[in-house]
Amino acid sequence: MHLLLAIALYLGLCWNGAGAELTVPTQYKTIQSAIDVAQAGDTVLVAAGTYRERLRLKPGINVRSAGDAAKGKLGLARAEVTILDHPEGMGPGVLMAEGAVLDGFTITGVGRYDEVKWKKHHATQGNDQKHEHIGEPGTAGIEVRHTCVVENNIVHHIGYTGIGITGAKGRKVSPRIMANICYRNMGGGIGSMHGSTAVIEANICFENFYAGIGHNGASPKVIGNTCYSNIRAGIGISEGSSPLVKRNRCYKNRRAGIGIRTGKNTRPVVEDNDCFENDMAGIGAEEDVRPVIRGNRCFKNKLAGIGCRLHAKPEIFKNICRENAAAGIGVEGAEALIVGNVCKSNHAAGIGVRAGGSAVIRDNQLINNALVAVGIRNRSEATLTGNTLQREGGMPPLMAVLELSEVELENNVLHGGGVAGVLLQGKATISSNDFKGNGPRRGGPPNFAVWVREGSTVEFRDNTVTRWRHALHSADAHTVKAHDNRISQFFGSGMVIKNSKTPAEVTGNTAFSTEPKAQAVTITGAQGKVSGNRVQPPKDGKK
Repeated sequence: MHLLLAIALYLGLCWNGAGAELTVPTQYKTIQSAIDVAQAGDTVLVAAGTYRERLRLKPGINVRSAGDAAKGKLGLARAEVTILDHPEGMGPGVLMAEGAVLDGFTITGVGRYDEVKWKKHHATQGNDQKHEHIGEPGTAGIEVRHTCVVENNIVHHIGYTGIGITGAKGRKVSPRIMANICYRNMGGGIGSMHGSTAVIEANICFENFYAGIGHNGASPKVIGNTCYSNIRAGIGISEGSSPLVKRNRCYKNRRAGIGIRTGKNTRPVVEDNDCFENDMAGIGAEEDVRPVIRGNRCFKNKLAGIGCRLHAKPEIFKNICRENAAAGIGVEGAEALIVGNVCKSNHAAGIGVRAGGSAVIRDNQLINNALVAVGIRNRSEATLTGNTLQREGGMPPLMAVLELSEVELENNVLHGGGVAGVLLQGKATISSNDFKGNGPRRGGPPNFAVWVREGSTVEFRDNTVTRWRHALHSADAHTVKAHDNRISQFFGSGMVIKNSKTPAEVTGNTAFSTEPKAQAVTITGAQGKVSGNRVQPPKDGKK
């Protein structure tokens, strides 16, 4: 019986335990005085007005501005008119506590906002900013060291980070930071650091001195935020952070839309974001980082759609990169896995690899890029399998392999025109590809499926080539091997090989033509094994 009574009393307390409501300024003149007497579960309800207070919350209390969900000019109307402005005292504008809620305030004037400094670094895209780790000592507008809720607030013109989230040794710090607006702060808009694992969702961060949302050694979930016109990245990820960054919109930032850097332990998953019209890359990765970048849309950025450099090792899957001023995907001195992407109508390459970079490039659609579909330069390496390289017009080659670079090209479709399907000045193995030209062209610039330049090495085997002047043209190459290719709709000779430094090996090639003078291959200079090459009529009767 005593046990049943105890249970009944407990259930009664739970049912009626909504907590008290303490009103400011009708019951309490200051917000802090109401907080000081509140108990866990109580709500401090604050009327519109300007308060010169710094708040120190207590565990389990709810501090909320009075009003409903009506929209104002920037955020909630109630947040715009309930203001902590240039609060007296020391410390952050608001110091959160375990289980507390801060809902619907404007916090401004904490620390020194420097308009002259902001304008200077905005003009230079932050190039002269010193490298400060997110989380360097400073005073945030809202400081978060516990698992709590910060929502519907407006934080601006702070002398440091707008909302600073700091982990704690031996304690899980997983706050919810939702639907806040952070702008014109002298740090980032929102900073997540020191092992914190927040949910940062549906916030708007713009015109902050560093990133809109920044990470240092933290792994939050960053979902559905909008970050624009920040001096550095829209979202910055560094110093061993591994966040999930998903469904964000990052645009018109002075540097990258999403910037990932500093160290092999920086391993974010960046997916389903829109990064556009940024002054550098849509998504940038550098300095040994290991991100997974998948399913994003990067367009109209002033550099690459997705760019990686300085020994980064990204995995780049199923992104759409279009109309960027440089490459759709750029690899510079980095090592990338690039699979299933669409790179379309970029102003330079669809995919570019340079400066000793290396890439595995598989199952991508590289369509109508202005310069080349793929460019490999500066002693770089790449393996291409299952890709479509296509361009409707233009004179550049579909693919350029230059400056002693090396490639393996297998089971790709190269569809279009220009001076060459592949321009080679390096080393290449080219096998089982389908070269579909838009010629052949009798005169004018070269029109070769594969154009092998001086000193290069090529193995060209089991390819299907149609509508190019020659399937392969080499002059003064180091080594040429061509075996078992099928060539149709060409002019003169299917292949032309001149003065190979080692004897050319050419076997088993078939040229389809009805022209009486057509030849499968023309070789001048040293010959090695040359056999089984033939011309035969095409089954469809085309020349």
